[in-house]
Amino acid sequence: MEHISDKKKAIFASALELIRDNGFHGTPISSVVKNAGVAAGTVYHYFESKDELICELYVYNRSRMIEIINSALTEELSYKEKFFDIYIRLYKFYIQNTNVLVFFEQFVNSPYISNKKYTQPQGQLPSFFKDGIDKGYLKSIKPEILKVLTLGSIATTAKLNKCGNNPLADDELKQIVGIIWDGIKK
Repeated sequence: MEHISDKKKAIFASALELIRDNGFHGTPISSVVKNAGVAAGTVYHYFESKDELICELYVYNRSRMIEIINSALTEELSYKEKFFDIYIRLYKFYIQNTNVLVFFEQFVNSPYISNKKYTQPQGQLPSFFKDGIDKGYLKSIKPEILKVLTLGSIATTAKLNKCGNNPLADDELKQIVGIIWDGIKK
């Protein structure tokens, strides 16, 4: 993932916080600037508009998730263990970055998601699922569907824990991952 400046990170963090609290429409650039503690011109140095900021915030955080997935896939583990590792790592990412979880929920349910320019990064997850199908580990389902089932379950589990104020013990999390695995394995 490309290195971004501290000021750009501050803008992203500010936007995430304000969007969590106020939604897209209730978060003007002026509030992002004030909350980030940067000059107004700084935001426009990085982004032409609020829409571009929101879309780039999505790409940045999606890239962070892809980095987590790709890192898990480099581990010397069985296919099933890699699946569990990906699930648990992404779950922990959401628990540690609740603002990202809330932001993604809003983004994918907004008109922004239709802008193909900003939704391209896929990482290795689709090929991981295709490989699992090809090698007979997983049911013969489109990799895109397996991705949606898995990522949707991770997000829902994180929401249950963090937003629903219902903390999960490690064994409960592993049980949830096991249920998802049992549903997609061949």
